[in-house]
Amino acid sequence: MRPTFDVVVVGAGPYGLSTAAHLLGRGLRVAVFGKTLEMWREHMPKGMLLRSHWWATNLSDPGGDYGFERFARDAGRDRTYPVPLQTFIDYGLWFQQRAVPEVDETYVSSIEREDTGYLLTLQDGREVESQAVVMAIGPYHYAHRPEQFAGLPTKLVSHSSDHRDFAGFKGRDVVVIGGGQSAIEFAALLHEAGAAVQVVSRRSVHWLEADRSGTRSTLERILAPDAGIAPGWINWVWDHRPVLFYRFPQPWKDAYNAKYHSGATDWLRNRVLGKVTLRERRTVARLEVAHGRLKATLSDGATVSADHILLATGYTVDVNRLTMIHPSVRATIATDRGSPVLNHWFESSVPGLYFVGLTSLRAFGPLYRFVAGCGAAARRVAKAITRGQVGRSRAVTQPAVAANAAAGLR
Repeated sequence: MRPTFDVVVVGAGPYGLSTAAHLLGRGLRVAVFGKTLEMWREHMPKGMLLRSHWWATNLSDPGGDYGFERFARDAGRDRTYPVPLQTFIDYGLWFQQRAVPEVDETYVSSIEREDTGYLLTLQDGREVESQAVVMAIGPYHYAHRPEQFAGLPTKLVSHSSDHRDFAGFKGRDVVVIGGGQSAIEFAALLHEAGAAVQVVSRRSVHWLEADRSGTRSTLERILAPDAGIAPGWINWVWDHRPVLFYRFPQPWKDAYNAKYHSGATDWLRNRVLGKVTLRERRTVARLEVAHGRLKATLSDGATVSADHILLATGYTVDVNRLTMIHPSVRATIATDRGSPVLNHWFESSVPGLYFVGLTSLRAFGPLYRFVAGCGAAARRVAKAITRGQVGRSRAVTQPAVAANAAAGLR
């Protein structure tokens, strides 16, 4: 007999774990599939630092019992800025062990509709049924590789998400494509790993002001209050009214999202300036491969030669890349520019199928690029799914974790 759940969460990153914690807190039978913090543990480079402050990197549970502050106190960690990647990974694993202890790290290979619910097939052949599915898959599937770099071997061109360690680039010439936080930080890490690095950016690098969160005056905090994304009243509004963005017309939302660019933090300046060659306001016009190396002609006519090109070109949502969703289901998901059309509960046009995190960006705004948005999404989705359970004949009579174990998915 197939195990049956009220909801299955696909993905165990910050959004998946937070959503599962809130669902469990409401007494629902929940299964979580996916490797815990896989994007952070396997697709971000060692030595990376988080742009967000520690107080903006909290995962979310119903009682607020497992925030970063408690982790730092219990684990004897400093609440420093910037937060090292490994510290955040350690915090995420600490959170998972306490708030969502039953994570099955098997991948989901197929999600199909079955009557009024869903049939999910796991990579090891097991099958489970669920009334609802929350897609919390993170950005990896959406890695943007510009068409001009398509078809080139990975030894010559790769995306930034393909790397956990840059040590293998020691002594090599590397060109980084991009001008945001990731591009500039990865350029610094590559240089520090012993590579000769050039950055090609289609716009000027936008350097953020030095962080002064501990020294800002009362007047400065009134004029620009602290917020999860960055100081400022508009960002404060997104923190405190996280669904308000949804209510604006889509053309306005698209224009707002398009204006949002990831600036490079001030603490990267001395790691990059004078050490990495910045070729700003340029693009790659032509690319050639000769003798195992790349020759790129830039839009200003200059040429650069490299052993490798690293694409720090971000992520573009396209649900057609989510091949674990059966084609028959994907065909019925209403989309706009590749993004699912969502209602104000994060639910798609397919009843019971929800999308959180980066996939919800066009509908809900830039807050959901960051860990800071996972609590708002988790609370709303958990409330929506719980409301959907009202009137069902089955009543939950035991703790949800124990129910999961009884279903054989420990």
